[in-house]
Amino acid sequence: MAPSTISTAIGDIMINRRNALGLTVGGLAASAAIASPAIARENGLRFRMVTSWPRGRAGPGVSAQRVAERINRMAEGRLHVELFAAGEIVSAFGVLDAVSEGTVEMGHSAAIYWQGKMPAASFFTTVPFGLGPIEHQAWIALRGGQELWDELYRPYGVRAFMAGNPGPNMGGFFRERIASLADLRGRRIRIVGLGAQIFEKLGATPVNLPAGEMVTALDRGAIDGVEFLAPASDYDTGLHQHAPYYYAPGFNKPNGPSELLISDAAWQQLPDDLRAIVAEGARAEHALALADAHQDNARALDAMLTTGNVSIEAFPGDLISAAREAAGEIIDEIAATSQLAERIVASYREAQGTLRNWTALSSDMARSLVRS
Repeated sequence: MAPSTISTAIGDIMINRRNALGLTVGGLAASAAIASPAIARENGLRFRMVTSWPRGRAGPGVSAQRVAERINRMAEGRLHVELFAAGEIVSAFGVLDAVSEGTVEMGHSAAIYWQGKMPAASFFTTVPFGLGPIEHQAWIALRGGQELWDELYRPYGVRAFMAGNPGPNMGGFFRERIASLADLRGRRIRIVGLGAQIFEKLGATPVNLPAGEMVTALDRGAIDGVEFLAPASDYDTGLHQHAPYYYAPGFNKPNGPSELLISDAAWQQLPDDLRAIVAEGARAEHALALADAHQDNARALDAMLTTGNVSIEAFPGDLISAAREAAGEIIDEIAATSQLAERIVASYREAQGTLRNWTALSSDMARSLVRS
């Protein structure tokens, strides 16, 4: 059985629903999809879900497809979610607006993309030197993070669920080595989120590009480096074929959850059991994606290293120190933007303070076992 088949089977067991309805990933033309509202399909509802990812892209693209398929299987014809990749209805960065404005009912993206609208949105994906995947999940599920997330998105008429995670990110691929902080200055780097603000403070020029345009820009020399995700997603894009230096740690994105969005109007159409199916479908995907990520990132890293064209590099100490200081300043600035942002930052920092000792100890134990 192929790994993807195994992953799908595991997901089916986790949610304990075996009768599948096939997901049609083609379907209506984009113009018709925009014009038509949620309509009946076999006496059920049909919701359109737009994403920020190329179709089938390793990591978030796969998660988007699986969560749609999982909801369809569990709903057994009463709800059908049809997936549209980035650019098929709206652009990669237009997902939130499309769901908020009622163009579509659902979306799959990342909160980090909305920090221009909501400065505190990045906390629901990741912030530099912030919570890792398990810590972040604990904050969202158990320490009030979900309630703060709901409150942040409420003015947009949208609710969100964690729905996928590629794990801790790498620091990115660069065309030339970065031996010191000075080497970063003047470089044009594709990077999003608060990491973009940090790199700007450190003298680089951040460039905001969707995933589908990164390789072309790198190949043409329009940018000097790309920070995207973790090894599996980075390998899938082919970045290693265009820049030889692969940097760690990914201090700007120690975590990377995707979000499943649904408009309040669409949510109100669903009875309680279908609401539970949407929520549990997202939750099951988040758990499966983390397991997938650990396996797939290991395989992708090995594959890149065996080519002989990739060199794993460590960011220099002066860059890390300057980045940490800049991150603290940026987070303080976000906290000052609103009372809600202040509460989000305080809650996040409290969770980090509470969880960090066990995180450090468990990580040290894992490293010692690997070395033994």
